[in-house]
Amino acid sequence: MPSLDRMVHATAKQAESERQNRAKIVHASGELEASQQRTNAARTIQSEPVSLHLRYLQMLTEIAAEKNSTIIFPVPDRPLEGVHGR
Repeated sequence: MPSLDRMVHATAKQAESERQNRAKIVHASGELEASQQRTNAARTIQSEPVSLHLRYLQMLTEIAAEKNSTIIFPVPDRPLEGVHGR
């Protein structure tokens, strides 16, 4: 029976290795998708300067949702400078 125990152990080890490999692939796919989304966001922000300002305000709203937070942030002299038509 010792050989049966070794077979069971080897099979379990192989299954664990395959699970780990699949997890790495899923993780890498998620990282690729996230990087593509960040690239798209950067392009949008670059083409529409007001979008960066809006994102900044959204981020402040998210931070302010924290109950025990003190927020210190710079206020630009001209927050909408560079916006088309201004």
